[in-house]
Amino acid sequence: MNPMDMMQLAGRLSTFNEQHPKFGLFVKSVAASGLKEGTIIEVKVKEPDGQEYISNIRMTKEDAETVEMLKGLKAQ
Repeated sequence: MNPMDMMQLAGRLSTFNEQHPKFGLFVKSVAASGLKEGTIIEVKVKEPDGQEYISNIRMTKEDAETVEMLKGLKAQ
């Protein structure tokens, strides 16, 4: 990713966090407890017209390792 794209993304993430402060706190809370193997993550999207999409995954050992790797990137 080039530096200009990274700067634009950082700005967008800042705006997102300002507009949705509870979401960031939710993610931090979940991350603090750790996403362990067997954890189920469910996502639900509801469009303005009422259409809903729901999906879930059960975390595998590899998924948990990937999350830990991503957390390590953020610390750098």
